[in-house]
Amino acid sequence: MTPGDIVLIRFPQTDLQAGKLRPALVVAIAPGRHTDLLLALITSRTYQAIPKFDEIITPTDSDYATTGLKTRSFIRLARLTSVDPSIINARLGHISPERLRQIRKRLADWLKK
Repeated sequence: MTPGDIVLIRFPQTDLQAGKLRPALVVAIAPGRHTDLLLALITSRTYQAIPKFDEIITPTDSDYATTGLKTRSFIRLARLTSVDPSIINARLGHISPERLRQIRKRLADWLKK
């Protein structure tokens, strides 16, 4: 796994219950001995998106074909989790390096507040 990959995982719920199999973006890999992955949930449910915060991926985007996603989707930047790479079910694809830079900047700006 590398940052920018889109993977399938049973994304943990906020109450720590097991979730459904969902796509997620690998935002970063933890430094050091434990190489946990920082993931952001991906959903196609438009009502869950936070305007001007979550990242929208549409079929007309230049990197859409490489994502492995089936429909317009939203990378939910406020829905983050850290997981061991061994629980990843599959790799679907990846986003462009430029999109990953924009997402990381948006997250960093949010965390600075």
